[in-house]
Amino acid sequence: MSKLASDTAMVLAAGLGKRMRPLTATQPKPMVRVAGKPLVDHALDKLADAGVARAVVNVHYLADSIEAHLKDRAAPEVIISDEREELLETGGGIVKAAGHLPDPFFCLNSDNIWLDGPVNAFADLSAFWDADRMDALLLLVTHKAAHNFSGKGDFHMDAEGRLRRRQSGRIAPYIFTGIQLISKRLMRDAPEGPFSTNTLWSRAIEEGRLYGTAFTGQWFEVGTPQAIKPTEEALSEV
Repeated sequence: MSKLASDTAMVLAAGLGKRMRPLTATQPKPMVRVAGKPLVDHALDKLADAGVARAVVNVHYLADSIEAHLKDRAAPEVIISDEREELLETGGGIVKAAGHLPDPFFCLNSDNIWLDGPVNAFADLSAFWDADRMDALLLLVTHKAAHNFSGKGDFHMDAEGRLRRRQSGRIAPYIFTGIQLISKRLMRDAPEGPFSTNTLWSRAIEEGRLYGTAFTGQWFEVGTPQAIKPTEEALSEV
């Protein structure tokens, strides 16, 4: 196995899961089951399979159920970042957990489901990582490899891998999978309290330091209850 760029991942699991209602009325989105397994376990199992040793998991909405579910997990080792008092959004959550995170660290959404290609997602990111040039490296998929996705895309990517955002009214060829590799340089002078990682990405784009790499596997958008059945059907065919 090729060496990974980091041994630690931040797993974002604190959101309210509004798009997944009514399933999230009584359980947090990371605990919604797809193919017999909670979404958060799909993400953590992928980390374990890739050899990532630690996962920092932030919790807010119905946090007790996530903590109880994860307390006996051995691989990866789970560290809880408690956001019960205030939901800090993606950027604020990462900043709060910074003391547990090395430089660089992987970051992924807890509701991600994907099928790896010839190499796993974290090896894909590690192979392209260049700390001298990059503040963050986003794992991207084309529309063809993005299942259950009906949006217009997120980013354009130049020949070097530098990213710029989709312009209003246009289609962008690449979609963000929710998986990235982050340098702590991205987090410098970060706002206090709740804020989106998009704020930090915007600065990195201006500085030419937000990069992407195309994923070699298949990715599934599982944002709504309607997406669960087609995702399960696709996984059953593997």
